Amino acid sequence: MDTIAGLLILVILAFVVVYVAMGVRIVRPYQKGVIEQLGRYKETVNPGLRIIKPVIERLRTVDMREQVIDVPPQEVITEDNVAVSVDAVIYFEPTDPQRLLYNISNFIMAVTKLAQTNLRNVIGEMTLDEAFTSRERVNAALRQILDDATDKWGVRVVRVEIQRIDPPQDVMHAMHEQMKAERTRRAVVTEADGAREAAVARAEGEKQAAILTAEGVRQRDILTAEGEAQAVRTRAEAEQFRQEVVAMGEAEAIRNVFGAITHAGTDDRVIAIKYLEALQGIADGRATKIFIPAEMGATLGTLGGIAEMLKDGDFPAAEPRDTDEGPRRRAETDAAMATARAVAQGAKDAAALSAHEPPPALPPAGTPPPPPKRP
Repeated sequence: MDTIAGLLILVILAFVVVYVAMGVRIVRPYQKGVIEQLGRYKETVNPGLRIIKPVIERLRTVDMREQVIDVPPQEVITEDNVAVSVDAVIYFEPTDPQRLLYNISNFIMAVTKLAQTNLRNVIGEMTLDEAFTSRERVNAALRQILDDATDKWGVRVVRVEIQRIDPPQDVMHAMHEQMKAERTRRAVVTEADGAREAAVARAEGEKQAAILTAEGVRQRDILTAEGEAQAVRTRAEAEQFRQEVVAMGEAEAIRNVFGAITHAGTDDRVIAIKYLEALQGIADGRATKIFIPAEMGATLGTLGGIAEMLKDGDFPAAEPRDTDEGPRRRAETDAAMATARAVAQGAKDAAALSAHEPPPALPPAGTPPPPPKRP
């Protein structure tokens, strides 16, 4: 009896342990649990330790992480009648475990077929080139369509990515040829642009070089002209200074000669003797032209009178003149210079006149010269 009671207690304890073990459930952090009681939805529980009533209640877990579905390649005909094979990938995450369990029986198959169908619709409205270059638009359109369709299933479609778009081999060959031609065209255009830019750069360089050369030549000419002008100016100033010094020397010499003449009391007889000396210098035979005064008769008479005076010894002594060095002497010196200039100008005029007129006839031989005038 005691043995039967002990066995019964052991059986009860084992049943209790098994029952309790069957009622203890653990919900993972990335999961949510749905508790059903007698086949009906009871509640949704969060991650953690959960105890249910075995046999009466059942706990179903749903993975809430983002998941990936690979859509098999799908044959799609584009708007320009090119059959292409499109392969896509769908990323989704559950939002409501209750609807995911009760509103759809096979979510994976449903979303795969839905993606394939909408791929035909979206790609079929595009040409082949648009399908290649508008993947972002295709992805956005598919994501919007799938997200609207799967919202009642408690799933949110995060994004849709087109993995591959494979056209037929002949189209691929044509595309390669087109791409090759485009690359060749770009290479030719790039080479032409490079040649044009190089020519422009060379022309700009030559232009700048010509401008700099012209500027250098202009600066050189300016500097040369300025140097020549400065040299001419310096030479002119030197010549002016020389002429002024010579003129001052000549003026001083004239003043000294006139002063000496005035101081010595020289009269017309001395001037006549100087006149004879000048004629002797003219007649020395080295001159190619001889200037004969217009009044040759009076000149010869004056010479005859001078000769008689020298022969007879009748040469009165010169009277000394006033040797005052004051204003009177300077006035006489200026008058003498004016007289000398007038005599020189007269000589020039007489020489010019004698070049066009025959010289005057000499008086007959033996004609006595006129007597000189005495002061």
